[in-house]
Amino acid sequence: MSIAELQKLWQQKYGCVPAQLEKVKEIHAAATAFNTNIDAVLKISGKRLGELIEAVGLSEAEFNSPRTLLETPQDVVHGIAKCFSRGIAEEWITDDKAVYEWMRQNLGYDHLQMGGQGGIVANALAVLGVQNVFVHTNSHPKLQAQQFLPLANLWGLDENGKACRACEIDRADETPLIHWIIEFDIGDSFTAWGKEFTCPKSNRFIATYDPANIDLVINQGFVKHLSQHGYDYLILSGYHNLTSKRRGVELVNESVALIKDWKQHNPRGIIHLELASTQDKKVRAAIIEKIAPLADSLGLNEREALDALEVIDGQKYLELAHEDLTAPRLFEIVRLIKEKTKAPRIQLHMFGLYLTLQDKDFSLLPEQNLRGMMLASTVAATKAGTGKIEEHNKLLWAHGQEVSEISLNNLQELAAFLQKPELVQNGICEYEGCNVIAVPTIIIAKPLTLVGMGDTISSVSLIGAR
Repeated sequence: MSIAELQKLWQQKYGCVPAQLEKVKEIHAAATAFNTNIDAVLKISGKRLGELIEAVGLSEAEFNSPRTLLETPQDVVHGIAKCFSRGIAEEWITDDKAVYEWMRQNLGYDHLQMGGQGGIVANALAVLGVQNVFVHTNSHPKLQAQQFLPLANLWGLDENGKACRACEIDRADETPLIHWIIEFDIGDSFTAWGKEFTCPKSNRFIATYDPANIDLVINQGFVKHLSQHGYDYLILSGYHNLTSKRRGVELVNESVALIKDWKQHNPRGIIHLELASTQDKKVRAAIIEKIAPLADSLGLNEREALDALEVIDGQKYLELAHEDLTAPRLFEIVRLIKEKTKAPRIQLHMFGLYLTLQDKDFSLLPEQNLRGMMLASTVAATKAGTGKIEEHNKLLWAHGQEVSEISLNNLQELAAFLQKPELVQNGICEYEGCNVIAVPTIIIAKPLTLVGMGDTISSVSLIGAR
């Protein structure tokens, strides 16, 4: 079939999406944990950056020194200037309250938005229509509450396990956990030390104050509620924030008993782990070894798949690290991760293609997964095209748009590699004892946002698989 014919075929397949969205309302309870925070988005100009450099007295020697932590206001400005001048993205962290207060008073923000996979996914599942969504927060002052959608089905938990509307909670004694996302534009410039620095690529620097999530502080009220009331789906994330220097491996190990307890109390519930980009290799290895085998489902993107491979099969990683990550190559990597973790289900979201491998006896049928993945593609395209998903009646903004030619090329390449031509038209095949589900996606040419996109895709694919 030609690309045009395949686009028409898949547009017909996507016709089930409105009905799938309605089915989400059948789900009684979903929960998300562990990381919820506030993103403070700021667009900084070269002129403003130059003023900050002068205000804090950042020297040229300090600017050229190697730094990755925020211990002083000079470090904050150093990080911004470094990323601005090189057009790169980095995240530096602080647990110093004085640095945090300096950023609040001197950086400000253009707007606030929900941050952290737990918070982003909770908002998404609530607006999709899950009857009850319970979100873990380890800091929930008014500023954090304001980032939750004002929906009657979105709940936070106090220390005793009592559920309250997430948007109405105000634990005033707790400090807002803020990640400053400081964006800058290509071609802008700042002047310092008698030199001019021009930004070669639009990018961002993230300055993070988030000690509770970095130390995996767990709300015991949330723990109690899940043990007592159960869930249909539990979406786990947040381990990627941990570092081995701050007991990250120990914190991973200590959470194993908690997850086992939840599984024991909710034997029919599905636990999904979003791997996320974990920089600390020791922590990443601990997640793969200890947490992933407890999950019923894993979610990851291309970069995260390669990172997982590095701690699973170092030799294979070295072979593939510098190759193009094509659909067939990524399929091989995902199969290795599935074998290592023994995950019953694993989903990869790459540019233009969603790919799920699952055991043949998994509780959700391949056809259900296919429908869920098409719903996720539509919702993700809506988020990219409109910048947000906050109203139920606007979730299908992208419905009816054609899947991209790039995505169909990816699908055809994968089908040829597997020698399963039916995959191109059906989106489903069997391969060496596994069900393979692959969906070509709707791509928005000029997305308004990509924040939290992978987490949205993974969770909606699973929740929508009905």
